[in-house]
Amino acid sequence: MENNPKNLENEIGDLKQELEHFQQEKERVRKILGQIGGAPAFNTKLINTIFIILLAASLAASVIADDRLRLLVIDFAIVALSAKILYLMHRQMRTNHFEFWILSSIEWRVNEISKQIKQLTKK
Repeated sequence: MENNPKNLENEIGDLKQELEHFQQEKERVRKILGQIGGAPAFNTKLINTIFIILLAASLAASVIADDRLRLLVIDFAIVALSAKILYLMHRQMRTNHFEFWILSSIEWRVNEISKQIKQLTKK
């Protein structure tokens, strides 16, 4: 096989097209990761603020309340903390799943590129 200018131009054009596709994919992944791991959204901040206020109110109520109400308020605080921990675990599992998906797709793409490189070196 001879390396004439036409073949080289075609290979360079293909490589440029793959590079552009890679750049687009990189930007898309960057945007998705920014949405997942970026600054907390307004809803998240609002929920966290309400949660803190409820816990502070239950702490204050447990200090000034009688014995029966104190136990009820403490139970409420324990349930609220448990719900918050479960929610955080759920969010972390979603993030882990997404990271696994990203890493799997990167591995698949690297294997695909490796096969293409082997094919090109055989030519």
